Amino acid sequence: MTPRSKATDTQQPAQPDPDDMSFEAAVEELESIVERIEQGEIGLEEALSQRKRGDALIKRCRRILDTAEQELKQADAESMGEPPADATDDEADEA
Repeated sequence: MTPRSKATDTQQPAQPDPDDMSFEAAVEELESIVERIEQGEIGLEEALSQRKRGDALIKRCRRILDTAEQELKQADAESMGEPPADATDDEADEA
């Protein structure tokens, strides 16, 4: 990896909102942040700023994974002939 110049460190392009990023893009950026910190390419203040960015990216990835997990559970239940989870919860409330 080529060293970054000081001009590059101080002039960062606008970063996309994590909520608008795909899972793959968020993971790629997280990997980049970790690599830059581990390689000592950024100073303490920038590392703290990037940690906050990383936290937001991790939250985005978790939301995407949680949604995918729920969709897979629902698809699995439907393939087994079970009623959707919402219908099961409603029937349990009525009993």
